[in-house]
Amino acid sequence: MCCRSKILLGCLLAALVLTSVIAGGLNARTEKAENQASADSLVDADFALPNPAVMLPFEKVQPIYFVNMNMPEWSKLGQFWNPGTEEVTAPDGSKVTRKIVKIKVPLGLTTNPPVPAENPMTVQKWLLGRQLYYDTLLSADGTISCASCHDPGRGFTDQSVVSVGIRGQKGGMNAPTVLNSAYNALQFWDGRAASLEDQSQGPVQNALEMFDGDGHAWKRCVQRLRGKADYVEQFKAVFGTPPTRDAVAKAIAAFERTVLSGNSIQDRAEAAARARFAEKGVGDSTPRAADYAKVLKAAFEAKDSYALKALKLDPEKDSDKIPEMAKRLANGRNLFHNKARCNACHVGDNWTDNSFHNLGVGAVEGQIPPKAAGRYAALPTGHKDPALYGAFKTPTLRHLLGTAPYMHDGSEKDLRAVIDLYDKGGIANPYLDIRMRDEDAEQAWRAAQASGKKYEGPTVYVYNGQPIVPRKLGLTLEEKQDLELFLRALQGDPIEPLVADVNLLPPGLK
Repeated sequence: MCCRSKILLGCLLAALVLTSVIAGGLNARTEKAENQASADSLVDADFALPNPAVMLPFEKVQPIYFVNMNMPEWSKLGQFWNPGTEEVTAPDGSKVTRKIVKIKVPLGLTTNPPVPAENPMTVQKWLLGRQLYYDTLLSADGTISCASCHDPGRGFTDQSVVSVGIRGQKGGMNAPTVLNSAYNALQFWDGRAASLEDQSQGPVQNALEMFDGDGHAWKRCVQRLRGKADYVEQFKAVFGTPPTRDAVAKAIAAFERTVLSGNSIQDRAEAAARARFAEKGVGDSTPRAADYAKVLKAAFEAKDSYALKALKLDPEKDSDKIPEMAKRLANGRNLFHNKARCNACHVGDNWTDNSFHNLGVGAVEGQIPPKAAGRYAALPTGHKDPALYGAFKTPTLRHLLGTAPYMHDGSEKDLRAVIDLYDKGGIANPYLDIRMRDEDAEQAWRAAQASGKKYEGPTVYVYNGQPIVPRKLGLTLEEKQDLELFLRALQGDPIEPLVADVNLLPPGLK
């Protein structure tokens, strides 16, 4: 072949390659444009009115009812998931018998998880929500599910300082646990979501979690779900619509309302104290060392290794430690409610006031950076409260051993580190919560300033002329150990297998 022919052949091959590349690029762009156009055409992606004709008939719908410890039938239920039947009047006036499920709310939770009237609990909705919770299809590239950051094997967190989302990107917050989140007044560390339904919509459109930033996150998510025949049929049966953002949020929220933790050693001790008081009619129902000893003995006899190991007890060898441990637990509880002042914010069944407080976590040289503004940033314009700058939600204290590291930024690696933070009064900053401050010392400093006398007392931090004195607790090493032991006693039962495993079929279902 002559030189000229070789040159021409080379040019032809190059042109063919270039044409192929251009065509491939054009095809990719065309496909992307078509997908985007298809997503944009989903005018009902966010919500749609139900079509009763495609929904399950009334008699086939299986309601879920919660039963808590204050309800008479609670003690008769033998397990978490309890199938049964009910006789009810159908919308057409006929009497029907249909299947139901009663969920036994764990000991220690005295009320049922709140359920919005517009999102009633049903078995079919719960199954759909559980499937969605564990499905990576919700993320843009199919790599991240709700369970990626809220893993039942890790206390419904990911046990990381901050979570890793799509494309390996790191978020800015420590993943809060889903456990007992049904009882939260507001969701997220900064309370920006008013409900579980609201919260469940966030990750899909978050560019650090599930969204790749290309196009409309939820329309593309709905488009993916509508491409799965199984999902389309389930959504129609439950909601009377094809998959929509509204229906996805409701289904996931329905599942998350059953992620419950209770029946801890502390819950059992409180039950024992109530029984003692009811029997003797004297004293009060505050748990005492004898109550802790009673439930610890029962735990050893039942070989409840999960509860005992939470207290660092060997179920086979440490029964002789019951008297000592009972005394320490009683002391830890006393510290929690008195000297350590934990109950200023950690109260109620879920051990939280559902409010927001500035502990100084995230402060840099005494100042809270904008990225750590917390509740203040989440408040709507026109309602910003400077007192909530740097304030974050009080988390539940239940199931703590599965949710480390702690705080909104994951900055405290273990329970001892958390106790040490509180013992020193948090971290000084202009907006330190009043519960964390030594008001007597602050007033003494003001009086000294006014009189010109020398101030003598704890270290004062002055911001814009105002004194801030972190209130030190003065806990001894032994007190810190007993307080940590008490916090360990808040560890509930292992996660219910039906909730933790998407592949398990609930009893009563085929």
